Amino acid sequence: MIQRCLTRMLTSAGLVLAITSGSYGQPMKMATLAPKGSAWHLILQEMGEKWKSVSGGRVTLTLYPGGVAGDDGDVVRKMRLGTLNAGLLTSLGLAQIDRSILALQIPMMYDSYEELDAVLEKMSPGLERIFEQKGFVVLNWTDAGWVHFFTKTPVRTPEDLKGLKLFTGAGDTETVELWKAAGFRPVPLPATEISTALQTGLVTALPTPPQAAVILQWYNHAKNMTDLRWAVLIGATVVSKAAWERVPPDVRPALLVAARAAGRRLRDEIRQKAPLDVEAMQKRGLAVVHLDPQAVDLWRKTAEGVYPQLRDSFVPAAAFDEAKKSRDEYRKQRAHQ
Repeated sequence: MIQRCLTRMLTSAGLVLAITSGSYGQPMKMATLAPKGSAWHLILQEMGEKWKSVSGGRVTLTLYPGGVAGDDGDVVRKMRLGTLNAGLLTSLGLAQIDRSILALQIPMMYDSYEELDAVLEKMSPGLERIFEQKGFVVLNWTDAGWVHFFTKTPVRTPEDLKGLKLFTGAGDTETVELWKAAGFRPVPLPATEISTALQTGLVTALPTPPQAAVILQWYNHAKNMTDLRWAVLIGATVVSKAAWERVPPDVRPALLVAARAAGRRLRDEIRQKAPLDVEAMQKRGLAVVHLDPQAVDLWRKTAEGVYPQLRDSFVPAAAFDEAKKSRDEYRKQRAHQ
């Protein structure tokens, strides 16, 4: 049973992108945890057709389901080694390139997508320069929507969550230590082991967006969802600079336009469908735990209470400060409208 579930996850959790380009010869490979059949997968297929069209057939994308390249950390490591060339990554993988990206995913810092988008718009040029300096080109920015806590037993307060075993991504020591410092019980594991961990009880709480929970069937083993906007799961498509430079120079701008359009579509699709994903899970037994304003405020105070430790240890201080300043400027601007 466990082997079957793990196999199903592996065969539905990744994409491999092959780019072949005339005399440039060598194909490039991209991997991700985006599930087969998800909005990510379908829109990337369409992007592949666009790339083929605008390049006159010199650049083609072949998408393969199956997360055989491992989780985001494995993908980044293999990109550095040159055995993979690109990845559609979540913040866990992006942070292994540079942790400044985590300024966009600070718990309870953003109240709306509009706030996050305003901050990303200001910070993205600087983030892209940092990534390029480290050998990666950002093709698009996107996200997977608001992260909620999916749990074995109902969670209304931070104290409720402290009694559960909380999944965290393997390889991110800083995040694990922050959870521990706040009194929680993090269990670091590869994302490819989530299904098995939920079934066996190794993990009893999972922070994830609704679309991932419904497509990968995680909610079947964690039938309670806390209706709290904890953070938005940031994502981006990145390619190694060396691999990008092997693409014919005359078609790179058109490929970039198509990739950024795909990123916007991915973001919009997931944001719009999140309520429908929750409804679909409710029809199959998911219980949504609604919170009153006092409970939300308690979560906010818990998150903000670790900001002093989070700043610099979790995310570089300069990036934290820039994100907070941009958010505050946006709020001030909205208040005067």
